[in-house]
This record gives sequence, structure tokens and C-alpha cells, in this order.
Amino acid sequence: MKLTKRSVDAMETLDKDYLVWDADVTGFGVRVYPSGKKTYLIQYRAGRRTRRLTIGQHGVLTADQARREAKRLIGDVARGADPSGEKQKRLQAPTIAALCDRFLTEYADQHCKPSTARTYRTIVRNHIRPKLGAMAITEVMRTDIVNLHYSMRETPYQANRTLSVLSKMFNVAEDWDLRPEGSNPTRRVKKNREEEKKRYLTDQEQFRLGQVLSEVAVEGSETIHVVSAIMLLLLTGCRLGEIVTLKWEYVHSHHLDLPDSKTGRRRIPLPREAYDILMTLPRREGNPYVILGKTDDGYLTDLERPWRRIRSRAGLDDVRIHDLRHTYASVAMKDGIDPFTLKEILGHRNLQTTLRYAHLADDAVQRAAGSVASRVAASLRPGAPSHPQLRVVR
Repeated sequence: MKLTKRSVDAMETLDKDYLVWDADVTGFGVRVYPSGKKTYLIQYRAGRRTRRLTIGQHGVLTADQARREAKRLIGDVARGADPSGEKQKRLQAPTIAALCDRFLTEYADQHCKPSTARTYRTIVRNHIRPKLGAMAITEVMRTDIVNLHYSMRETPYQANRTLSVLSKMFNVAEDWDLRPEGSNPTRRVKKNREEEKKRYLTDQEQFRLGQVLSEVAVEGSETIHVVSAIMLLLLTGCRLGEIVTLKWEYVHSHHLDLPDSKTGRRRIPLPREAYDILMTLPRREGNPYVILGKTDDGYLTDLERPWRRIRSRAGLDDVRIHDLRHTYASVAMKDGIDPFTLKEILGHRNLQTTLRYAHLADDAVQRAAGSVASRVAASLRPGAPSHPQLRVVR
């Protein structure tokens, strides 16, 4: 029969549910349950399988509305779609919490450095899982990401880091066929403005810091390994992790040969002053590390607290440990070292990172330009030797 409101209303309930098919639209029907509930559905073939998809309940939808939706869905099937299969995928899709677990185990732990993996874990635990964990992977939309990012507006830098982790996570989800290609919901979500923090020690501040380091070393309020680590950071421009995890096997007379750093294998020039500091450091049998910590076989894991005590004593409360690396770069630029050479010394992955310090060479450029101008001006002063005039020969 043709399914109409009247015909569907008139259908009797039986001891078990049964189907009635529409006479006009092939595959469109209604299921009548013993409870009296009636639902519209379509039936179609996807490959070798017969599938059914519920459209909606009679009473909520009219027969005409259900028929129009059935025609649309059957048209999609004719074009190769599988609406029932797609619905099942959505219902069975893993949650963001499950994606977080797999992302950390199968991606971060396998492809990222340990420090990066630890950062990912912290962001997932504190921000992503609490806000999005219960949602299915396929349900997350751009508005959900925008709302999460906005909710962290009091910590704008952390909000941007969270957005970056989410972007990576959804890219990996696409690689794993957990989301359609190109559906990353973090795209076009605007990051917060970040002002790059670069602090350089002036000559006077470097002198004060040197005095304090000498004092604490003599009086024994800080260990020789703490003082030496800070000195090595200033003398080499290394990253904190590269110094505190340095092993004796990496130390050579003119360079440090690191098998793995933030940018991969790296050879770092070792100036004589830094080498002399290394050679004065006491070693611990069975411990391969240069900067010794509290454990018998480990390295110094907390330079932050002694650094706070030292910087406070030197009147440098706003200076971070990483600013020692910035100071090295600033001195190099002011000393006329070109960006390409400095890039190799600092171990930057690309030149653009090094060029952040280019403005520090302004004084050297100004002096060079002044020298050229002085020589030109001297030749233009009255009384200066003039060019010989041409003599006409008859």
C-alpha cells in the first residue's frame, strides 16, 4: 500500500513487529512494534549486504516527510553512499580519550623526544581529556576547538600549545582513518598573539653574575656542578638539556659530539675556557654524566632552584636559564659573527630562528657605515687633494 498518515495510523499491532513497504518508493517502509510504536525506514543493498536505516518515528514525522527523506537517502545509495554503514561508524567511533591514549603510545612515544612526549602528556591530562575526552572523534567540530581555546584565555601561551597538540592529534587520526581526510577541526582556529621573550645580559650584568658564581663556589653554598653548568651554558650557547645530560664520552678537546639533541646529531664547538671548566669537574665512578646530581648514577635534574637563588643574589630576578643562551647569541651577533655561522653554533634547524637576533648587530653595522662615510667625507673637505685636471695638447 501507499504509506499515508491514515494508512499508517490504521495499522494494527501484533504479538511481534512487522514491516509494511510503500507501493510508490521501493525500499521505503514502516515497522510496527507490539508496543504500538511505528518507525519509518529504508532498506537497500550495499555491496553484497542488505542494510536498513531508521528515518524517524511516525507522529514525529509525517508519512510525506519520511518519504521525501527516503528518496534522498536512496538517491545517495545510488551514488555509492552507505548511510547505514556510515551511521554505524559514527556510533562505534572511538572517543577522544581513546585517541589520546593511542596518540601518546603509538605516536608521541615512538616519534618524539622524551621531553616532547612528556609535554604532550601534560597537555592531554590537564586540558584535552577533561574537555573533549567523552566526545567521539568524528563528533568534534571547529566550534568545540574554538570554545576550548577560548576557555584557556587566561593562559594564552598554554592555549596555543594545546591547540598545536590537538592539530597534530587530529592529523594522526586522519592518517589512521579515524576521521575523513582534510577534516582537521583545528584548521583556521586563530592562535593568541605571543610576544617572544628575549632577555640578554648586559656586560655589567654578566660581570655581576660571574662574581656571584665565584662567591657561591668558594663558600660552597652551591655545588661545583651547579656553578659549572651555568658557566657552560654561557660559554657554549647550549640548551639546558644538552648540558645537564652531557656524558663524558661526548666530550672531545675541541668539541662536544652529541648523538641526539633537539635538532638531531650535533657537533658543538668547545672553546678552551669551557674545556678547562670540564677538566676541573670531579667524576663519580660508574656515573657517565658530566653534571652530577644527587643519585649515584644520574645527572642534575633540577638546576632551576639553584638558579633562582643565584640570580636573586646577582639582582637578575627576571632572567631565565634559557636567557643565558640568548645572551650568547647576542654577544656573537655584536661581535660580528654572521647568522649562517651562528646558526651552526646554536644548532638551529633553520636560519629564520637565528635571524631573530639579527637586530643585535645594528651597532656593528652602524660603525661600519660610519667608517665608510668618514672616508668619503674626508675626500670632500676643502683642501683635500683634488683629481688632476685634463690638459689640452695642441
